[in-house]
Amino acid sequence: MAVVAVGWEITLGPCGLPSINTNYILLWANLPLLNRSFFSRSLCRRESLLSSSFLSLHLSPSLCVNLRAYRWLLTMIFTVEEINRDPALLPNLTLGYLAADSCLAEGSTLSAALAMVTGQEEAVTGEQCTRQMLVKLMKCDFSISLFFCLCAPCLQVSYFASCACLSDRTRFPTFLRTIPSDAFQAKAIVHLLSLMGWSWVGVVSGDDAYGISGVQLLLKELEGSDVCIDYLEVIPKSHTLSKIRRIIERIQSSKARVVVTFAISPDMEVLLREVVKQNVTDRQWIATEAWSTSSHYSSWSGISLAGTLGFALRQVDIQGLGFYLTQLSPGGQQMQPLTQTVWEEMFGCKFVVESQTNPLSGPQCTGLEKMESQGELYFDVIYNVYKAVYAIANAIHDMLICQPGKGPFKNGECPDIKLIRPKQVRKNYMKKLSVKILFNGDVSASYDIINWHVGPEGKVAFVKVGQFDSLKMVFPPPVFVKLMEISPSALQVPVSVCSESCPPGTRKAVQKGKPVCCYDCIPCATGEISNATDSTECNKCPERFWSSTDRTVCVPIQVEFLSFRDNMGIVLSVLSVAGATLTGTILAAFFHHRDTPLVRANNSELSFLLLISLELCFLCALPFIGRPVPWSCMLRHTLFGISFVVCLACVLSKTVVVLVAFRATLPGSNVMRYFGPFQQKAGIFLCTLVQVVVCVLWLVLAPPVPTESAGGELGARVVLLCAVGSVAGFTLVLGYISLLAGVCFIMAFLARKLPENFNEAKFITFSMLIFCAVWIAFVPAYVSSPGKYTVAVEVFAILASSYGLLLCIFAPKCYIILLRPEKNLKKNMMAK
Repeated sequence: MAVVAVGWEITLGPCGLPSINTNYILLWANLPLLNRSFFSRSLCRRESLLSSSFLSLHLSPSLCVNLRAYRWLLTMIFTVEEINRDPALLPNLTLGYLAADSCLAEGSTLSAALAMVTGQEEAVTGEQCTRQMLVKLMKCDFSISLFFCLCAPCLQVSYFASCACLSDRTRFPTFLRTIPSDAFQAKAIVHLLSLMGWSWVGVVSGDDAYGISGVQLLLKELEGSDVCIDYLEVIPKSHTLSKIRRIIERIQSSKARVVVTFAISPDMEVLLREVVKQNVTDRQWIATEAWSTSSHYSSWSGISLAGTLGFALRQVDIQGLGFYLTQLSPGGQQMQPLTQTVWEEMFGCKFVVESQTNPLSGPQCTGLEKMESQGELYFDVIYNVYKAVYAIANAIHDMLICQPGKGPFKNGECPDIKLIRPKQVRKNYMKKLSVKILFNGDVSASYDIINWHVGPEGKVAFVKVGQFDSLKMVFPPPVFVKLMEISPSALQVPVSVCSESCPPGTRKAVQKGKPVCCYDCIPCATGEISNATDSTECNKCPERFWSSTDRTVCVPIQVEFLSFRDNMGIVLSVLSVAGATLTGTILAAFFHHRDTPLVRANNSELSFLLLISLELCFLCALPFIGRPVPWSCMLRHTLFGISFVVCLACVLSKTVVVLVAFRATLPGSNVMRYFGPFQQKAGIFLCTLVQVVVCVLWLVLAPPVPTESAGGELGARVVLLCAVGSVAGFTLVLGYISLLAGVCFIMAFLARKLPENFNEAKFITFSMLIFCAVWIAFVPAYVSSPGKYTVAVEVFAILASSYGLLLCIFAPKCYIILLRPEKNLKKNMMAK
């Protein structure tokens, strides 16, 4: 990991100050500045303090200047000068500074670190101060472990080293920082992804402590969340073009439109320049504080990085600093060599005069160029530098003004300023500072959410769209709401999911061998619902409720039965009442003409009994209609069974009498004495008695009762029916009716050729054909009919067979009685 450090040391100069070696307070970060050591200003007066600074202005010896890091250096200089102007802080002492550039090269970084801890810094020019430096700011591009091995005696205060590994007090006891740990940033990223609904993302990290540690924290925070990672790519330190292009190919081939980055600025620049070159514009980048506010990127990224969301440290307006940073020029500066070098690289010009031996490769610098054109200033890390310098200055100030007996050590002793111990400074003085440093040396995190907004002129502006507070773990206000307020016509939420959201009525089923974010949407089973998007399971409906057709809500179960309000119930009721009325009318007509030959010839008493039984047959259909209750269930089949048995017994008696009457006309036949009126009535009674006994036993032993059965979609509806109770009883009732009907049909068939005028057997035969056909067709229709239609089929069979008997037997007689009375004479009845 690249590390920048500032070392502070109380030294002995020509003014007679005590010299204390290797007692440094280091201020360090992770960005490069310049590829050579350069002199800064130093002052020498009584009881003065001198600071030295080692940073990096260049990403490498061959790359352009890092304007962002250069501003940090200027911020340190501004802060030192501001402290020097403050008479209340470090009175009679003056701070100085020395800076060196590591250029992200391990050799130069190691050399700078060794020089700092051994006191072998290059001699400074300007005022001749031969003492060692109090403050050193340097860039360490080698490993963190090696850096701390070299700088173990020093107290380190970092303004940009966010690696969570540095929070380990055991390994790094003298380390403090004014920047939050990446642990907070990982939490913030996961919160942002969840807030925006991005559940399928890619991750790109650097091959260093910052990237590796950051990704580990991110993966830990993602555990148990609804966000999954499609790929994890690592940017190699070699920056091989083929490997960079392979990473971009992986990004473009993925369905994950959101790319989370955890890499230092130099690594990200190599990747993003290739992204811009290949015109990759359909990805949403999530930037860490390492490059989220870098105007260097926004100056050449165009629309490829438009819409980038990044986390920036909460910026604070420092009075006078903005003007100081934008008003610098190469003329009149005591750091003229450094400023001129930076100036040339920033504006692409040269200060040297063109000659034959040294031709200019670009325009000549005038010194009037404006730094405002180099990008927007964002005071995020700048404030960390500012308060880090003040933290150290205040700590030293507290040490110097310590009064004996009131010190922080045992017996109120003050520290020995001739031998500064870093742990004593950290434990007893740094904690008293206004800087919010927590117990483990980390500051609480408060991030601004930055959106790279492309304006009408094509320039990128860093727009704050939200914030994240680690103490509250929330985003007030919602990020995308703010984004829409900025550009409601242009912005649209990017969608980055492995599978589309499952609508209500379905549940998520994870695809085999894939992360939990890749799933199929399975419809809920019948009787279960899900009323939310992306439900992981379906909920079973409570009792007496069932799922709607779209499986989104539980609705009361529909209760169905053959009701008097149903169309079919109304039709069947009308047919029943009409049949009963018609039967009653025929009965009245027969009673009115009971003395006529036709009525008397057809056995008027049996005709009246047959009509009464038919009346009951029509009326017994009514108990089948309506909500089933215990009394109606018991009445249905018993009334039906007894009524039809009486009816069929009467028909059978009439058929037998006709058949026997004509057989009795043969000489020597005396059979009619066995078929007189009494015998006919007794036969009808006995036939009916059998059915009555069966029905009574049925009702006593296992009566029909109301019951519910599933209708339509299983469980969505229940049909109220009358359970037969005893299948044997139901079978006996129907079987006995079938037996009588069969006997009647046979008898009527045998009597069909008897003399017509006195013979109704052929009408009985035809009525029995209809009766048998209806009830034979009833069986398959009854079995196959769903729900309440089984009851309707049974009612229809009752009415059809009743109408068949009534019309076939009595319609011809009514025709003669009412319309052809001249035929209703005895001579016509006796004629051949």
